[in-house]
Amino acid sequence: MRWYWIDRFIEFESGKRARSVKNVSLAEEHLHDHFPGFPVMPGSLMIEGMAQTGGILLGEHFGFRYNVILAKVPKVVFHSWACPGDQLIYSAELLDAREEGGSVSVEATVGDRSVASAEIVFAHLKTDDPQFSRIDQKNFVFRMNLLDILTVGKAGSGAAGEVSGADGRRGEAVE
Repeated sequence: MRWYWIDRFIEFESGKRARSVKNVSLAEEHLHDHFPGFPVMPGSLMIEGMAQTGGILLGEHFGFRYNVILAKVPKVVFHSWACPGDQLIYSAELLDAREEGGSVSVEATVGDRSVASAEIVFAHLKTDDPQFSRIDQKNFVFRMNLLDILTVGKAGSGAAGEVSGADGRRGEAVE
């Protein structure tokens, strides 16, 4: 099973920056044990949400020719916490983009409150590499099925009879 630590993108400027949303909910099992009586989003999961935001930004920059994997997190600072009911906003800026990988700067906020900031470095794996099949792909930061997050929020114009599917394609309502 692959976990998504972002719910949708609210801004996306190709090759430059992206903003995504993670709604923290008590319905998430991990919050019941972290910490009992004071549930907070674990820092490691916030890092994963920041990495997914930045990884998609980097992956899109190269037309998704590579699988993007987390190489290292050279810097992360936690300033506060995120609790159930909070809406985390991950703001990523592409710092470096090369054929072999890239890096992003990401900040996590709840409203005006800074929750965390990080610098994240990614490596690229070519999808046609013969060694590719030997790699445990469930650990990739970015995989093609994560692209579904980009289509969320592509609503229709609101015209009568128009519907918009989960895939972002528009069509006519069927009666």
